[in-house]
Amino acid sequence: SKKKIRVQALIDQLGLRNAAKTVIGDEGHRGVSGGERRRVSIGIDIIHDPILLFLDEPTSGLDSTSAYMVVKVLQRIAQSGSIVIMSIHQPSYRILGLLDRMIFLSRGQTVYSGSPMNLPHFFDEFGHPIPENENRTEFALDLIRELEGSPGGTKSLVEFNKTWQNMKQSRNTNAHSDSQGLSLKEAISASISRGKLVSGATNNDASSPTSMVPNFANPAWKEMVVLSQRSVTNSRRMPELFGIRAGAVIVTGFILATIFWQLDSSPKGVQERLGFFAFAMSTTFYTCADALPVFLQERYIFMRETAHNAYRRSSYVLSHTLTSLPALVFLSFAFSAITFWAVGLDGGFFFYFLMMFASFWAGNSFVTFLSGVVPHVMLGYTIVVAILAYFLLFSGFFITRDRIPPYWIWFHYLSLVKYPYEAVLQSEFGNPVKCFVRGVQIFDNTPLAAVPTAMKVRLLETLGRTLNMRITTSTCLTTGVDILDKEAVNQLSKWSCLWITVAWGFFFRFLFYFSLLLGSKNKRR
Repeated sequence: SKKKIRVQALIDQLGLRNAAKTVIGDEGHRGVSGGERRRVSIGIDIIHDPILLFLDEPTSGLDSTSAYMVVKVLQRIAQSGSIVIMSIHQPSYRILGLLDRMIFLSRGQTVYSGSPMNLPHFFDEFGHPIPENENRTEFALDLIRELEGSPGGTKSLVEFNKTWQNMKQSRNTNAHSDSQGLSLKEAISASISRGKLVSGATNNDASSPTSMVPNFANPAWKEMVVLSQRSVTNSRRMPELFGIRAGAVIVTGFILATIFWQLDSSPKGVQERLGFFAFAMSTTFYTCADALPVFLQERYIFMRETAHNAYRRSSYVLSHTLTSLPALVFLSFAFSAITFWAVGLDGGFFFYFLMMFASFWAGNSFVTFLSGVVPHVMLGYTIVVAILAYFLLFSGFFITRDRIPPYWIWFHYLSLVKYPYEAVLQSEFGNPVKCFVRGVQIFDNTPLAAVPTAMKVRLLETLGRTLNMRITTSTCLTTGVDILDKEAVNQLSKWSCLWITVAWGFFFRFLFYFSLLLGSKNKRR
């Protein structure tokens, strides 16, 4: 409750109440104004009420009114007890009136340090009085630039500043010290005394009160809840991402259902089922490529927040995983429901749905891992498409396992498409009593397919006499198990393939976590 009160108070302090419900926006989405965006970035850094705030040109790129409002906000922050230091180029007269102290620099040398009110007196004594109607800072900057171009440079002004500072210090030795006379170290001590900040542990002494300060402000479950809510909010703001993905899956399922409509159990039907399964399994992986830009868009936000221990990396990975599951369940069910009955599959809808979900899960995890390793979207898409093509090539559809050269067999077992493909084949052709080739159908995929049926029957009788067995037009010559043996799908059961596919998903989530630990560290730390 205190944190929520702090957030609302800071929104008022920054003058952002009217924009509180407005999206920040980017190049493609209109959001807050430039001045409001600048104030939001300031608010992110002062939400924890720091002792010292350093800003590099907070007014650059803003119009005079927005720049004044930003500096006015910074003045209120300073008045609350913080120390605000900022660099600024050519401040307006109004901004000048808000500053307590100013330092003019010229090539690394201090040419003036003091109150803006003392500028006229300083340059009077230097021999260059400021005209009555001229902006003080513009006059000072013009004079400094003019001196920099002279043979002696600003050396005379630097020396005069040192002399002037010594004279002022000797004059104020017995004067009453005010806040503007404090050194930076004294000002920080004063801020701490007002309860501005509790510093973290500096030693390993367990009895020290500072050693009790936790590394993270919230428990892991709370971080996961907040991050999940943020992820859901971002998804709701961009429904087109999920809509396009769902549309691609549904359209692909519809096309497959209409092309492979009600396949029979003939030899040609068997070959068509194999083609359907290979394309369906690869589709589940290719449609997961939209997960690539999700983390890439949040990468710099993630780096900034985790650099200051705003939350654990494990909480981010878990929340990222949980929020992706409902979409995967929907896509899996939609694709399964469209294709299962339309194609005329026999393996059982529930297992077919589970295998589709496991495939979406493994594909999504794989692409998420790549997003943590590859820093650019276009490079990531290129790598994803290439690797998924290799997975399909070594899945066992184009060339069976027993025909793959020994030096490439390792890639066959690394292929993510292999296990879903073999699982649905086991489910479809695993029934040992179902027949797929009867009698004369044995000639369907041979040059003898054009021979008259009567001739085929006589060929069968001759073949039977040769083998000492009776073969008729109704004799089953090929069962589902024979097809699995022909396709070299006989090492793993369908449930083993399912669990291996699920395990691949968890494995890539762990790799994603380690990629965040190693590759997404803030370089300033």
